[in-house]
Amino acid sequence: MRFDIITVVPELLESPLSHSIMQRAKDRGLLEVYVHDLREFGIGKHRQVDDYQFGGGAGMVMKPEPLAGCIESLLQKRSYDAVIYTTPDGQRLEQGICNHLSLKNNILIICGHYKGIDDRIRQKYVTMEISIGDYVLSGGELAAAVLVDAIGRLIPGVLNDETSALFDSFQDDLLAPPVYTRPANWEGMEVPEILLSGHEKNIGEWRYEQSVERTRQRRPDIWEKHQKT
Repeated sequence: MRFDIITVVPELLESPLSHSIMQRAKDRGLLEVYVHDLREFGIGKHRQVDDYQFGGGAGMVMKPEPLAGCIESLLQKRSYDAVIYTTPDGQRLEQGICNHLSLKNNILIICGHYKGIDDRIRQKYVTMEISIGDYVLSGGELAAAVLVDAIGRLIPGVLNDETSALFDSFQDDLLAPPVYTRPANWEGMEVPEILLSGHEKNIGEWRYEQSVERTRQRRPDIWEKHQKT
């Protein structure tokens, strides 16, 4: 699977995508991530990529020419299953979207910055707009890193235990159950006896019950969605 990411601040993406699971995925050849500096397509001597917005108002807007130049240069080499723009007014990211996108081969992500990108770029190129939450970041780079991580970890072979992702929170519209590790007794607090029983069926039932109760208490919005499925 390949990700191409367009940004005006490539440095923001270096650390999140160069360690842990994402780096191992790249080392194994399961994941490719290429970061493209938009300023290479900037206009004039100073490589301008932004300008004042029409109609007045605070904040700069990313110009259409550099973005179009970068996107077109990438489209000459490959087609993309999705061209994603990270923006606060996009569709809120959920696990189902990640599952769907993990089946794709090539994804292009455009990171917004300043007040965002010229809307004509959204109209001409963007096929999906995604928000990672109802808040505002300084730019779309961190959101892009979240996307790559959330999608990339679902690729078969990326996780050491290939069944691990199937039991993450939100995969079945339920939060994950509580988890424990050694020691069985820590500061007088015992691990639930069922988890020490070795009875796989009973453990599975207990975990499901815990997931249901945790979801109902902590995320009634998700619980309501789960009941409708």
